[in-house]
Amino acid sequence: MKKGTAFISTFILSYLFWILFLMQDFNIFKLGHQELIVGAIVAIVVSCFTSSFFAPQDGFWLFKNLRIINLIIFIPVYTWELIKANFVVAIKALAPKLNINPGIVKITTDLKSDYGLAMLSNCITLTPGTITMDIYEEEDKNAMYIHWIDVETEDTERASEIIKGRFEYFVRRLFK
Repeated sequence: MKKGTAFISTFILSYLFWILFLMQDFNIFKLGHQELIVGAIVAIVVSCFTSSFFAPQDGFWLFKNLRIINLIIFIPVYTWELIKANFVVAIKALAPKLNINPGIVKITTDLKSDYGLAMLSNCITLTPGTITMDIYEEEDKNAMYIHWIDVETEDTERASEIIKGRFEYFVRRLFK
């Protein structure tokens, strides 16, 4: 039963993304039959290959406990953080005197799930100025080593607050 729900939920999500990418003026009725059929075929193929990775335990995990709403809210939050980080790095790079202090800092997180740790580390890495180098378990917390383009502090707690920002809150709500 797990494989069936995983396949169905992956198909639904893939198909919805297909429709969103093809919609013009947010009008679903402008899509032709061919586009909808090809989208269904692509969603089936994607679901065949990725459903076991996307939803290994519960196929409808994203649709429970308001997770989909948290994901929808997280997208503009992440976009804003990404824009801010791009401007900060651009200003530092274009300054006449390169005034940066690169280094490696350790941050900690209470996240336990592999998916949550992967999403948090990807959010950190995809934000300009930081790269996640390593994730490991330390006592009751997980720790990450981050290469930071301009180290503001070497204190683990303060660095954790600055680097994780608002990401951890939303990741925790998605991957409890």
